[in-house]
Amino acid sequence: MHPGLPESVRLIVAISSRALFDLSESHQVFETQGVDAYRNFQVAHENDILEPGVAFALAKKLMSLNTALGDRGRVEVILISRNSSDTGLRVLTSAHHHGLDIARAAFTGGASPYRYVSAFGAHLFLSADPRDVRSALTAGCAAATVLPAAFPADPEEDEQVRIAFDGDAVLFSDDAERLFRREGLEVFNATELASAHEPLPGGPFKGLLVAIHQLQALFPPEASPLRTALVTSRGTPSHERVIRTLRAWDIRIDEALFLGGLDKGRFLAAFDADIFFDDQRVHCDAASRHVATGHVPHGVANPEGDPPIRMAESADNPG
Repeated sequence: MHPGLPESVRLIVAISSRALFDLSESHQVFETQGVDAYRNFQVAHENDILEPGVAFALAKKLMSLNTALGDRGRVEVILISRNSSDTGLRVLTSAHHHGLDIARAAFTGGASPYRYVSAFGAHLFLSADPRDVRSALTAGCAAATVLPAAFPADPEEDEQVRIAFDGDAVLFSDDAERLFRREGLEVFNATELASAHEPLPGGPFKGLLVAIHQLQALFPPEASPLRTALVTSRGTPSHERVIRTLRAWDIRIDEALFLGGLDKGRFLAAFDADIFFDDQRVHCDAASRHVATGHVPHGVANPEGDPPIRMAESADNPG
């Protein structure tokens, strides 16, 4: 971060080591043999470069935006990890080997690192640990649990960063989702139509969307290196309130897909999303077969911890 840069042109993303790199082998050592064996394993392999994890491609593409931003803005990726500095050395060595210019990191030696998310001023926290994600959300930061992806993105494929969001309980509050679950689709649609001119309350990812929009505003729309999409199960007539809400927030969403209950995965693949955020695990599991996906354990769909994986859910669900 350059001294004196305005707050409005910063985007700070905190990422855990297990989201950034494939630490499955060493994590298995930790799970089966304990902390001491894990430390010995990491120290013994600290010169072995880790393979990229689910969030690696996103991190690399985000940091590449700094070339286009120049002195007008800055994207920073911060490493936040439960590792100690000893075991975390391998992670930072791997980051620098792969060309990630990560200058700031927090290693908490087993304690939850979520406290440092807000201390760093992060707009987004990505982690493989749902407990840390929930704590960060409770503290007011946009956060998501990254899920294993069947087809990891290639950071060299396209320089434009494409980020997709669900609506209710992600960009917006879960008030409408609660109504749908309590009263059903007919009442939901009637209420949303009657409230079309009343903006929806903001959800946990509104602040992130604002930060992205402020970066986008530094470029002509047709030449922006950042592209956003709303991908929601809402259809007509509940679409109008969403459109008017974004207008009231004075935020540009590049693409808005109102799917009326259709599976989101095919559309996310068509959008070529670098990451997609949704509060419902069933949608996340389907999306992760196509794109990197972050589960947002927030709202009525997530009463306690990560909900169990379900094979099917109502196609009329507005989330």
